Amino acid sequence: MKGEKPKNNIEIMQRTSAILRQIAETVPVKDIKTKKIQTVIEDMKTALSLQDDGVAIAAPQINISLRIFVVSKKAEMIMKGVEDINDETAKNFQDVTYINPEIKKLSKTKKLVDEGCLSVRYAYGKVDRSDKATVTAYDENGKKFTRGGSGLLAQIFQHEIDHLNGVLFTDKAINLQETPPLELKNDNQ
Repeated sequence: MKGEKPKNNIEIMQRTSAILRQIAETVPVKDIKTKKIQTVIEDMKTALSLQDDGVAIAAPQINISLRIFVVSKKAEMIMKGVEDINDETAKNFQDVTYINPEIKKLSKTKKLVDEGCLSVRYAYGKVDRSDKATVTAYDENGKKFTRGGSGLLAQIFQHEIDHLNGVLFTDKAINLQETPPLELKNDNQ
């Protein structure tokens, strides 16, 4: 409901969760506008918005085995070169939902890119990803669309579709390192 704070107790599944290794189920197009699917999308957006370092999330990451992922407005801002990412600048961007996404084209040109994952805290490594990717999907209104991207967006497409296929980036990564967050110092000295 309008005016209410979004619930923030949506758990992001971690690497040992069995759902992350399942092939997610296709969403029937006729069901996209149902309350159930719309709630899943809203929960995904909420979970993603609460992560400072997240740029996208797939439904299995919130324990829902459906072929949906959301690319955050933060990713859109990074790709547009917005330097000061804050609530005011974010008003000009929106999260983008991809339902039943399919990769239609990948460039032959690949790059080793740094990658991490909200479901594999705090591991980072390098993954060989195509530099360009084109996907088709349905939006949250059930309209089919095609979107191509390079760099970060192409990487997101590949990473999130891997999630929908039960693959974690750690299955493909080299130079994998665990980097736990720095412990906060007590400022009350």
